Amino acid sequence: MEPLFPPWSDTVFRVCLVLAATGVLAMPVAAMLWVRTPYVTKENDPVDQPIAFDHRHHVRDDGIDCIYCHYGAERSAFAGAPPTSVCMNCHSQVWQRSQRLEPVLASWFDDEPVRWQRVHQVAQFAYFDHSAHVSHGVGCVECHGRVDLMGQVHAVEPLTMSWCLACHRDPAPHLRPPSEITNMEWEPPPGTTRRELGEGIARELHVDPPVSCTGCHR
Repeated sequence: MEPLFPPWSDTVFRVCLVLAATGVLAMPVAAMLWVRTPYVTKENDPVDQPIAFDHRHHVRDDGIDCIYCHYGAERSAFAGAPPTSVCMNCHSQVWQRSQRLEPVLASWFDDEPVRWQRVHQVAQFAYFDHSAHVSHGVGCVECHGRVDLMGQVHAVEPLTMSWCLACHRDPAPHLRPPSEITNMEWEPPPGTTRRELGEGIARELHVDPPVSCTGCHR
């Protein structure tokens, strides 16, 4: 009696099993790699805003400090986007007739907030506190890059779990004196390395970032 299937069918069946098993394993791995790509993290992808706000002009030319606009960074979990009233502190006196300022004036007189678009987004299932970092010597530039050189702000870091954990496990090279938190051009004194200075700051400010799951997933 002839066999129901030809001899080569066993080989085909084994190949199919291997391919199916490989697919089951490859799909989650591919998904994990995909969410870490710049296409998902939006690195180096400028975000269009409702107002053409140029950080280069406001920070470098006018000397406006980060905390003046993002004042929540020092005392709360959220740095926040500046309300229109902060803009009008200056623009009630300067550039009132500029077309670029029209959305700000409309927001002010209509009592409607400017709909700023978020640039840096931490995953919703992760807890992040700006004040905990700012008060412990982590400068703005460490996460946000040289915003003072950006005409249109974009993310420069992935903000993934592995990226955050790398800093939590070895924070010293990323620390600076609290007085220099917003200084994006700061460098350690001659003869001192970032690590040496950071280790001293870590001891002084009792920097001991969590590396357990509950540190960020609460």
